[in-house]
Amino acid sequence: MTKRILEARNLVKKYGDFTAAKDVNFAIQEGEVLGLLGPDGAGKSTVVSMLACLFPPTSGTARVCGHDVVADVDRVKQLIGLVPQDLGLYPTLSGRDNVRFFGEMYGLAGEGLHQRVESMLETVAMTARAGDPVKAYPCGMKRRISLAVGLIHRPRILFLDEPTAGVDPQSRHHIFEIVERINREQGIAVLYATHHAEEAERLCQRVAIIDRGEIIAMDTPKNLTGILSIETGVRTVETQDIASPNLESVFLHLTGKSLRQQ
Repeated sequence: MTKRILEARNLVKKYGDFTAAKDVNFAIQEGEVLGLLGPDGAGKSTVVSMLACLFPPTSGTARVCGHDVVADVDRVKQLIGLVPQDLGLYPTLSGRDNVRFFGEMYGLAGEGLHQRVESMLETVAMTARAGDPVKAYPCGMKRRISLAVGLIHRPRILFLDEPTAGVDPQSRHHIFEIVERINREQGIAVLYATHHAEEAERLCQRVAIIDRGEIIAMDTPKNLTGILSIETGVRTVETQDIASPNLESVFLHLTGKSLRQQ
């Protein structure tokens, strides 16, 4: 039986009268890549931040491997890896020293730490430039180092919040390959938040479409785009009315707006 790595139930986040996340419900199974697909401002980063213990939900619960994200923060942080949209690297340190520093923060040390750092640099294809200061890197290389940081402590689940934002095509391709490799070879579950429909279609076994803080549809990419009628719990998508249906056109049909809409 497949084990649930993460479960979110009725998550709500409010800022005064504004609701950034509304009754968010989903689970991620061991080894699954789940896409969180929506435009900027849809609530993706809010959901990721609650699950990563950056701030607590207003109401609702979430658990990672059975540990509550509010009551068991220290344990949850050992189980998750986070690659935030706003990179939290030290610009004057080298890429290698950044990865080593965060490894030490997770309690790694000695030869085990050294081997793990070099392994992660190889995984993200950054060995050749690892000695350069992070401030000298283009955005794509910074994101790859951030991926190495998120993976250094062998998390059970990795949270990626717009991991290809601002990157060049080569680094974007590297990021896709990294996600596919760690999922395939290490069985790491992934929550992949993006506004790029083609990324969700390529990488994710299931996709949750989010708009205005609410998940309005969730299924496999094939089911979301390939069947004639999708019951979302909110409305029905008639994909026979969509020319060449893909995830972006399904989102437009559901919401009346583009994923690229600001």
